Formats: sequence, C-alpha cells, structure tokens
Amino acid sequence: MIFKVIEGGRGQAARADVYHEADCGPSRDDVRREAARRLDESGYHISRVREFATGAPMPTALRYLSLQIDFVAEALSRLDPIPLDFRSDAYWPAFS
Repeated sequence: MIFKVIEGGRGQAARADVYHEADCGPSRDDVRREAARRLDESGYHISRVREFATGAPMPTALRYLSLQIDFVAEALSRLDPIPLDFRSDAYWPAFS
C-alpha cells in the first residue's frame, strides 16, 4: 500500500510566503488570502453563521471590520508593485 500526503490550501499558502528574486513579488491572490486569514481570526464567519442560524444580528464592530478589511485588500491589490510587507499590521485595521 502506498500512502500519499495530500495538502490543502493552507499548505500552499505557507509556501507562498517566500518570493524568489525572479518573481515580481506578492500577487493579488496573496493579498486576498491575507484578508481571508484576518477575517477568519476575527471570528467573523462564526458570527455570520450564528446570525443566519438564530436571527440575532452580528456585532456591528465585526461587520465594520469586514468592510475595512475588504477595502484594504482592494487598495493593496491595486498597487503596482504590491509592497513586500503587505502582511504588516500597519496596513490592516485592528479589531477593538
């Protein structure tokens, strides 16, 4: 029996952190993945599912944070070139 290691999207995202000199730097997909990661860590998706399931509205702060993260991701992905430090907290909103 032969076993094969199957990697999902997270394994590919970890390899995307390294940019070779021949590459032009981070891509728009890298910025979108970072935005998705930040939304996941904020608890937005869990709150959204809870809103659908129970009818209780999600906190306004989370809804606003989602809008801010989408705006930053769009703005960063339009830059040419995209900064190498696009994952820096200086670009992204903080959840308070």
